[in-house]
Amino acid sequence: MTTRTFTGRRAGFIALCLLPGVLFVAVFTYWPMVRGSVMAFQRYNLFDLTSTPFVGLANFAAVLAEERFWTSLRNTGTWVVVSLFFQFVLGFGLALLLRRHFRGRGLYQAWVFFPWAMSGFLIGLLWRWMFNGQFGVINDLLLKTGIIDQRIGFLSSPGWAMTSVIVANVWYGTTFFAIMIMAALQSVPKELYEAAGVDGASRLRQFWHVTLPHIRPTLALIVLLRIIWILNFPDLIYSMTGGGPAGGTDIVTTFLIQQVMGGDYGRAGAVGLLVLALLLSFSIFYLNVTRSADGEKAR
Repeated sequence: MTTRTFTGRRAGFIALCLLPGVLFVAVFTYWPMVRGSVMAFQRYNLFDLTSTPFVGLANFAAVLAEERFWTSLRNTGTWVVVSLFFQFVLGFGLALLLRRHFRGRGLYQAWVFFPWAMSGFLIGLLWRWMFNGQFGVINDLLLKTGIIDQRIGFLSSPGWAMTSVIVANVWYGTTFFAIMIMAALQSVPKELYEAAGVDGASRLRQFWHVTLPHIRPTLALIVLLRIIWILNFPDLIYSMTGGGPAGGTDIVTTFLIQQVMGGDYGRAGAVGLLVLALLLSFSIFYLNVTRSADGEKAR
């Protein structure tokens, strides 16, 4: 067997192949991130670009002094926690059901995974029509089944708007957990279940003592990823309610979009950095907690 030597010529060819991808990421990801970070310390208004001086932390102070920012932050907590809980529970249940072999299993899997192939903005539009207070299908179904006796303005009522966008988000995100947990479940060796069965362990004990410990690291990772994605998922809210009514469905990322639409790129950059700091702090805390828990389990 002959081994090829790693020559400078081969290295140059590899670098040349990687160059388009590196340039694409640099131009469309890292440069906007750096530029937006710089804008956070400037008075950068799209409608007055004649003067863009550095103003230090003034944009951060203005954002933190705005009541709507804190409202959006509280809404973000509700949006993330409630959406994540139902997405995880329903996704886990679907994964366990679709793991079994039955007639038409492939067709059911395709239908379950279908929402993940759609854009968030399009899903928002679909659910906006479904929750429409005048001719939406949800109101129609509730009226015909006798659950309600008059139409509900789901998206125009502060009490119902957040519930409505969370329902749409749960429908969308459950698929992610079903896909990822199904893949994790398939990695559990069958020998472990056979050994547990020989020892007389019930299905519930097998799930608790075999399945969960084996897929725990995967679950920890996908929960973290989903938290980040839900927080950075303004598409659905923006297409359903635009953050209304009266800021009732605003989250920090829709608040950021509103700053951009208003032309205040300085404040938008400040909000973006605050969101980044929030996510980094939470991710570090979460990873430390999960690693400590895994270390305790290993002992």
